[in-house]
This record gives sequence, C-alpha cells and structure tokens, in this order.
Amino acid sequence: MANEAGTVAMGWDPWRIPRLRRGAFAVWRRNVLVWRRLVIPSLLLNFGEPTLYLLGLGFGLGHFIGEMGGMPYITFLASGMIASSAMTTASYEAMYSVYTRMVPQKTYEAILATPLEIEDILAGELLWCATKSLLSGCAILAVAALLGVVQGWQALFVLPVVLLIGLCFAAPALLMTAASPGYEFFNYYFVLIITPMFIMCGVFYPVSTLPAVVQEFVHVLPLTHAVALTRPIVSGQPLTQPLLHTLVLLLYMTVFYYAAVVVIRKRLLN
Repeated sequence: MANEAGTVAMGWDPWRIPRLRRGAFAVWRRNVLVWRRLVIPSLLLNFGEPTLYLLGLGFGLGHFIGEMGGMPYITFLASGMIASSAMTTASYEAMYSVYTRMVPQKTYEAILATPLEIEDILAGELLWCATKSLLSGCAILAVAALLGVVQGWQALFVLPVVLLIGLCFAAPALLMTAASPGYEFFNYYFVLIITPMFIMCGVFYPVSTLPAVVQEFVHVLPLTHAVALTRPIVSGQPLTQPLLHTLVLLLYMTVFYYAAVVVIRKRLLN
C-alpha cells in the first residue's frame, strides 16, 4: 500500500469530496451477482420475520390495544416496521457484510487494483445496502397487503422512501465499519444506537407518549423521521412536513457517507 504522502500525491487526497461515478454500479452489480446464490434463504427470511411480527404483535397485541394513532394497531405496527426493517437491514449489510469483504476476504484490495477508487466501492456498497433495504420493505409491504393491512395502492409510494431510509442508515454503518477493529465492535452500535431507536422512535407506539425531554432527543434521530414518512403513506393518512423528514434523512446520509469515505481512504491507502 502507498503511504499517506504518496496517496495524496497520486490524487488520493483523503479529504477530497467523493464523486458518484459509473464504477459504483459495477460494485453494486458484483454484489447482486454474489447475492443471487443466496436469494432463496434471503427472501424466506425477509418474508418470515415480518409475518411473525405482524401475526404475533399486530393481531395478538392489537386485539387488546385496538386502534392507535387513528388506525388499527396492526396497520400502525406494519408501517413502522417497514422503516425499522430498512434501518436494520442496511445497518447489518453495511457492517458485517462490508467488513467481511474489506478485511477477511480482501475484496477491496483486489478492486483497487482496477481503475476503481475507494469512493466507487463505497458508493456501490451504499447503493447495495439500500437495495437490500428495499427488498426487505417490499416483503413487509407484501405481507401487510395479504393480511389486509395496507390502505390502498398508494402504499406503493412508500418504496422510494424505503430506498432513502436504506441510504440514510447504510452511511453511518459504513463509518462504523471503517473504524472497526473487528466484528465484535458492531455490537456497541446495535446495542447503543440501533436498539434504542427501534424501541423509542415510534415503531410500536407514538413518540408523543414519551416524556417531553425524551421526545426532544428522539426527534433528532433518523428513524423518527423515517417512520413519520412511511406511516402516513401506508395507512392512507396525509403527510406532515415531508420535506423536513426527507432533508433530515438526506443530511444523515451525506455527512456520514463523506466521513466513511475519508476514514476508509486513510485505512486502506496508508
């Protein structure tokens, strides 16, 4: 590997603004070809888990709760799960799978021997993580539709939102991968970041039921804004402040993606 001074001289300035180039789609396509070998178990998992959640919590717990947020509880739960599943899928893929390709398999070293650059690799990974999130969101939406939860065909408009959610959560997970010394490091992120958001950001109950101080904190978290976008679309209710929620997700994606590119440049090219 070239040292840091050498990489900067060759145009590998670690602080350079990343560009979206066609090479990113080559990396994305490479991941698709690998994933095709695991497509059946992957799809079974995507359909099986939401079915259990919706049947167990949506119908079981929903029987005692009735309505929440002006809709049946199973609709409330399904719309929140679409957002949370996109978060979990993107985070898992951007950490465990990306780390495997980067460190044990040394796939990135092989790719860097081609004309592709770090930013091409990470942009391709970001797109792939969002694609996996979209597949997960489609599975939950399909299960919800079969259970009669979805309120009309307009629920399909949630799919581009799911793609955005995947991009948003893949970016900070890529930064964790860039700084990670090993797989066990990811446990901190899931326990301290992902799980609290999963519990507090409106997936299972309205954020408004939390104490005021906690609400102020929760409203800064990206999953809160993701749920605020997905729930009205799936339930057929009007969207409130869609531009604000979209901009927050885009801001998280942009800032953390840039940070991930910088850190991985330094890690792989020093």
